[in-house]
Amino acid sequence: MNNFHFYSPTEFVFGRGSENEAGELVKKYGGSKVLVHFGGGSAVRSGLLGRVTASLTAAGVPYIELGGVKPNPRDTLVYEGIELCRREGIDFILCVGGGSVIDSAKAIAAGVLYDGDFWDFYSGKAAVRKALPVGTVLTIAAAGSEGSGDTVVTQEATGLKRGAGGDALRPRFSIMNPELTCTLPPFHTACGAADIMAHVFERYFTNTTEVEITDRLCEAVLCTMVKEAPRVIADPNNYDARANIMWAGTVAHTNIVGVGRDQDWNSHNIEHELSGLYDVAHGAGLAVIMPAWMEFVMPHNPMRFAQVATRVWGCAMDFEHPENTALAGIRCFRRFLREIGLPINFAELGAREEDIPVLVQKLGLGEGRTGGFVHLNSEDVAQIYRIAAHADV
Repeated sequence: MNNFHFYSPTEFVFGRGSENEAGELVKKYGGSKVLVHFGGGSAVRSGLLGRVTASLTAAGVPYIELGGVKPNPRDTLVYEGIELCRREGIDFILCVGGGSVIDSAKAIAAGVLYDGDFWDFYSGKAAVRKALPVGTVLTIAAAGSEGSGDTVVTQEATGLKRGAGGDALRPRFSIMNPELTCTLPPFHTACGAADIMAHVFERYFTNTTEVEITDRLCEAVLCTMVKEAPRVIADPNNYDARANIMWAGTVAHTNIVGVGRDQDWNSHNIEHELSGLYDVAHGAGLAVIMPAWMEFVMPHNPMRFAQVATRVWGCAMDFEHPENTALAGIRCFRRFLREIGLPINFAELGAREEDIPVLVQKLGLGEGRTGGFVHLNSEDVAQIYRIAAHADV
C-alpha cells in the first residue's frame, strides 16, 4: 500500500425531508448571501427548489437563483455565474441537482476567487487553491460530486470536456434525501449506476499490491450496485434500494476506496471525448467504454480481472487459464449494463465508428501516452474505441 493523505471534510445529512435543513446548514458554514444553482425545470416542478429557498428565507439568508445547467455542464453558464457572484457579493453557492449542477457550481466557486480565466484550472495551467464554499442538495446518485473535490466542464466552443480538482472544492455539506431520486427516469437511474461502478473500477484496477482493505471496499460497493440497480429499475419507489445506491455513489468517489493505491482513469478520459462530441449521458458513454477498455488491458494482469469476476460476478475460477475467468467477468458486466437498459456499443449510443480518428485527436495524446493501469498511446485508444463500436453480450 502507498503512503496517502485523505481529507474528507463534507458533512453528509441523509434521509427523508433533509432538504428542509438547507438554510440552517448554509448559516452554519458561514453563508450570508447565497447563489442557488440548479438545472432545468424539474427542481421547480417538483417543489424541491421552493422548499430549499423557503428554508433559506426561514434562516434569514438572502439568495439569488441561477438555473439552466445542462448535462455535460457548459463553460458559458460558468462565466455567467462567476460574474453574477462577483456583482452581487455572493459568499456561498448552494446547488440543487446532480453531478452536472454540482460540477458547474464548483467551477463558479473556483472562478470567483481567481484573477484569470477559470478554464485555466481545466486546461492544466493553474491549480485550484481556494474557492467559495459550496453546499449541495443531491437529486441523482451518480457522479459522487457531493463528496469529492472533482469537477468536469465542457468548453462549448470546442466541445472539449475536461476536469479539475482540489480539496478546496469539496462541499461543506451535502443533503441527501433518497426520495428526491424516485422521479428519475429509468435510463438516468441506470446511467448513474454505471458512473458509480466506473468510479470504483477506475480505482480497483491498479498496479499497487497489498491493498486488500480497499479491494474489499471496492467489491462491497460493486456488489451493492449489482443487487440494487435492478431492484430500483423494477420499482422506482423502492426507498431502501434508492438509499443504498445514493450512499454507494458517495462512497465510490470520496476516494476512501482509492487511497494508498495508484489509480487509472483512462476510461473516464476516453469517454469524455464521446460525451463531448455527441453530448450523450456520461454514464451511458461509460457503459460502452469501460468493458471495451477492460477487454483491451486485461492481458496486463488477468488475475486482477479474475478476482473481480469471482468476488463480484460469481464466476468460477479457472486456475490454469485465469484469462477465461477474467473474460467471463467482463461479459457479466456488459450483460448487466444491457439488462438495466444501457447501451453497450457505438450504434446503441448514437456514436459513429468513422469518428474514431476525431475522438482520438481530441483526446490530445499526440505521440505521448496516458498513465494509469496500462499506459495507452493513440493507437491503443483507437483500438478501445473499435472494440466499443462492435461490442455485444
